[in-house]
Formats: sequence, structure tokens, C-alpha cells
Amino acid sequence: MKREEKILVCLSGSPSNARVLRAAAKLAEAFNAALTALFVEPANHSVQSDGQLGDNIRLAKRLGAQITTLYGDDAATVIAEYARASGSTKIVIGRSPRKRGIFSKKSIVDRLGEIASDIDIYIIPDKSETKDKPQAGLLAQERFSVRDTIITILMLCLCTGIGYLFSDFGFSSANVIVVYIIGVLAIAMLTSGRSYSLAASIMSVLIFNFFFTQPYFSMFSDPSHIMTFIVMFAAALLISSITARIRIQTRQTALRVYRTEVLLETSQKLQQALGVEQVLSVTAAQLGKLLDRSILIYPAENGRLLSPLLFPVNEDNDLNAYLSGREREIAQWTLENDRRAGSGTGMFQKADGLYMAIHAKGRVFAVAGIAMQNAPQLESFEKTLTVAILDECGLVLENERSRREKREIEERARAEELRANLLRAISHDLRTPLTNISGTAALLMENELSEDKRRQMYESVYDDAGWLINLVENLLSITRMEGGSRIENMQPELLDDVFREAVSHADRKLGEHELSVRISDDLLMAYMDARLIIQVIINLLNNAVKYTTPGSHISLSAKAQGDSVLISVADDGDGIGDDAKDKIFDMFYTAGKASSDARRGLGLGLALCKSIVGAHGGSINVSDNVPHGAVFTFDLKRAEVQADE
Repeated sequence: MKREEKILVCLSGSPSNARVLRAAAKLAEAFNAALTALFVEPANHSVQSDGQLGDNIRLAKRLGAQITTLYGDDAATVIAEYARASGSTKIVIGRSPRKRGIFSKKSIVDRLGEIASDIDIYIIPDKSETKDKPQAGLLAQERFSVRDTIITILMLCLCTGIGYLFSDFGFSSANVIVVYIIGVLAIAMLTSGRSYSLAASIMSVLIFNFFFTQPYFSMFSDPSHIMTFIVMFAAALLISSITARIRIQTRQTALRVYRTEVLLETSQKLQQALGVEQVLSVTAAQLGKLLDRSILIYPAENGRLLSPLLFPVNEDNDLNAYLSGREREIAQWTLENDRRAGSGTGMFQKADGLYMAIHAKGRVFAVAGIAMQNAPQLESFEKTLTVAILDECGLVLENERSRREKREIEERARAEELRANLLRAISHDLRTPLTNISGTAALLMENELSEDKRRQMYESVYDDAGWLINLVENLLSITRMEGGSRIENMQPELLDDVFREAVSHADRKLGEHELSVRISDDLLMAYMDARLIIQVIINLLNNAVKYTTPGSHISLSAKAQGDSVLISVADDGDGIGDDAKDKIFDMFYTAGKASSDARRGLGLGLALCKSIVGAHGGSINVSDNVPHGAVFTFDLKRAEVQADE
């Protein structure tokens, strides 16, 4: 199976980057590949280039690229890690012409070729002269630390003291050199910058020369010791560099493990979240946990921000400063441009908050605001994790939107199917009773009939009209209940009253059957919407009348069972086959038996019963009656009789 091509192009604030983007777009078109534009923002990012960077981002979007921003000082490592994680097969990067000296630091392109040797790298040279200022070296990024300075001085003093002890005991100068090398190693481990271990390497050579070589208290007076000093300096410098590199790698490994744990925890919590508001709440909680700052999130709908959700880091935090009109305008700008803005960025730098979009597949679902007032700027590692969490949230919201749209499509399709089935069923089954009514009315108007004959015709018209009324009631009820809504405002009702009302409105042919009503307790009550439950009982009674012969026995009963009330309608007719029991509550399903009046039903009555009982939080089922017949049973929540009633 051929692997899908994915092309990663590197974004920057350089004017020549537009040429790189166009070349990457042509390459993506040639390979029919997805294009991603990645911008790696260093910790010392200058906002002066943000104007050109914004132009390049807009160009990348026009070329069909998906924009991604990551943070880190080692751009080559970040690009390589992201390329592997995203499955990119090709990397497109620009390189400006520059002169390289013997001791010049390797460029990003060179380092990327070493780190990502398994990925195809396309280098787009910049033929124009670059006016960019040279970047500061690694040591220039370090800050002066009083603590590290004191540690360096004390360690060198300790090494000098130990050297004097070795001299007093008659040890050779080589042992003193080892002491200073160990001291440089300790300084490299205890201090936070490479500059201190480098300075310690130089100072240890000078101190050793001044205090421990003859003539004492002079600098480089004996040329024979120069090679010793060079070897000592090289050894101390090498050890300090290795130690510093190990420390950096250890820190990066620890940060990578922490990042993995945070993202895994965030992913698990987001997958368990239900609904947009809960997803946003989980995201805000994870950001607050990571950054220890207050968070506010603006949900977005139709290109506009809704009321913000506030998540203060503690109860004492006041977020009113972030609810001003200007702060909301910045959040709206972030929504419209899908770019971060606010404190520490190139746009609206004096804002109190930092605003970042929660997006996926080119759609912005919300804007997250981070409280930055009187707080230091985020570190590169924190920015990377923040972007990762927001991207994870965006994917979850995109999946939620897709599920919601799919559910809406299914509901519309179901409603359309219901409408079509209703039209087909009604057009077929209304014809018979309407024809009967029309024909009977014509006979009554045009012919002189005996009183008995006229009475039979009146009864026929009455029965057909009652059947139509019952059909219309069921149709209206089924359209209200098919949405799966749950009845919230249920009242305790006396089962005796409900049964009396249902029997009085049942099919008049119920009088041709033997009806028995049994209630285990005269004061038995249940929570219900009485009007709907009466409709259920009427449907069950009419169903029993319809499919049994006159003189059959029909039983209506209710009994308490724990916290529920079981209501049953039983008959002693022919019963229901096992194959039909699983389908009998489906809409438009009718048993293959002729009713007593040869009028076929629409199969809505039992489906309506199931919907109404389900909306009450109960269930309905059918079982065999012994020795023959069927029993329909449903349950409701039991209500206790109050003592003062």
C-alpha cells in the first residue's frame, strides 16, 4: 500500500520565505500531498518581524497549507520531532547564503539533515542578500546569576585549598590538576549555564599557574608548563561541555516525559467529556494546572464570541480586567484571523491577556484567554504544551460537531421516513372508514329505512368516526413523543382514578367483553402525566378488544413492586407469536390477524405506548398469558401517600 504523502514547509518572518512557501505548494500539488506550514518560535522571539510573518502566514493559507506553531530554542529538533509525529514524508526549508568559518555553529539546515536523515529534505536557497542580524550565541542567551557566581568562586577556592594540602603532603602537581578538573565538573553540575563552567576552566588554569608552578605567584613565567596548561584547559573545557550537554539532555527528557503525561491525561479527560461546555471546562482546568494562571474561554458561534466561561486559578482572582471591551475585541480579532494575539505577541502587546484560538480543520470553535497581568511571559515549553492542549481540544470539538451533524442528519432522515410512512399508511387506511362514512351518509339521506337499519348505520358511522379520532390522537401523540424527550413535571396520581378515566374512553365494544379491574391497594399512586398514561391504557384496552372475540376476558391490573408500580392489560385471545414479540412495538408493524371489523390498523398504538412509557423512565413488554392470550406490562415510579392527605 502506497504511503500518503505529507509535506512540511518551515515558516519564518523572512521576506524570502514566500519563495519557499510557493515552492512547497508546487511540490504538494505535484505529489497530491497535504501541506503543513510550521513556525517554530524561539524564547527570544522579536515581534519586529511579526508583520512579515503575518504576510507569510496569510500566503500559506491561500496556498492551502494548515498552519501550526510550536515553541522551542532548538528549531531543528522541534521540526524533526514534529515531522516524525505528523507522518511528514518531505520537509521544505529555506537557506540564506552566508559565510561559514571554521568554528561557526552549524545551521538549522545542516542540523536538520543530521537529525532527520530518514526524511526527504528540500532546500530552497535564497539568492538575495540577507539583511538579517546575526543571532546571538548560546552564551549570550544566559543570564547572570549571583548564586551560580558564588558557587563558582567557592568551588575554585575549595580546589585551591585542597591543592595547598596536597602540596604540603608532597603530592605531585598532576594530582592538583585532577582536583581542579573535578572542581570544573562540579561547577558544571551545580550551575545553570555553560558560561560558568567555561569561566571555571580558564580560571582553574590561571590559578594553578599562579599558585602551584614555579616561580610561584607569577603568570606563565616557565614556558615548559604551557603544554600542561593547554592540556589542563582542554580537559576541563571538554568535561564542562559534556556535563552541560548531559544536563540539557536530561532536562529535555524530563520535559518530554512531563509533556507526554500532561497530554495523555488531557486526552483521556477530553474523551470522557460530554458536550461542548464540559470539553471547554476540562481544557481550561488542564491549562490552569499547567500554567497556574486564570483562564477564560469564549465559545464561538457563527463567527461571533459568546459569553465567556471563567476559570480563576483561585477564589481571590478577579477576572473583571479581562472582560473589558478592548480585551473582547482582541479575542474577536483572534477568532477572525485564527492567530494568537495579546500580551507577548506582535499584535496588541499591551493587552492584559494572551489569546489563542481553539481550532481544527480550519474552523475556530473557541478562543482561550490566559491571564498575563503582572505575570512573566510563558516559556517555550509552556507555549508548546498550551498549543498541544488547545489542538487536542479542537479535535475533540470537531468530532463533537461531526457527531452532532450526523445525528441531525439521521434525525432528519428518520423524520422524513416517518413522514413518508405516515402518508403512505394514511392514504391507504383512511380510505375505508371515510368511504364507509360517506356511503352510509348518502344512504341515510336518499332512502327511507327502518329504524333498526338506520340505527345500525348510525353505529357504523359512529364506529368509523371513533376509529378516525383515535387514529388522529395517536398521530398527534406519536409526533410529540418520537423526539425521545423525557417528561420532567410528573405528578403523583391515584391509579383507581386513572383506570376509571381510561375505561370510560375506551372502545365502546369493550362492553362486549368481560372486563375485570384489580388494584392491589385502593390508595396505590404513581408519578405520571395522567393524560398520556390514560392514552397508553386506552390503546392497550382497544388492542385487546380488536384482536379478541366478543365474550373474551380482559383484565386491567396494577400492583406495587418495590419502588415501582406494575400496570398490566391481559386477554385470553390467541396470543402473540414469539417472532412478533420483538417487532410488535415498532412503528407501522401490525400483526397478521384480521380484526373483528376488518379494519387494518396503522401500527402506531403500541409504538406510542413505548414512547410514552419510555418518556416516563419506564419500560413496556409483552408476555404470554396462561393458558393462552397476551399480557402487556409497563412500570412507573411509585408515589407514597402523604399522611395529611
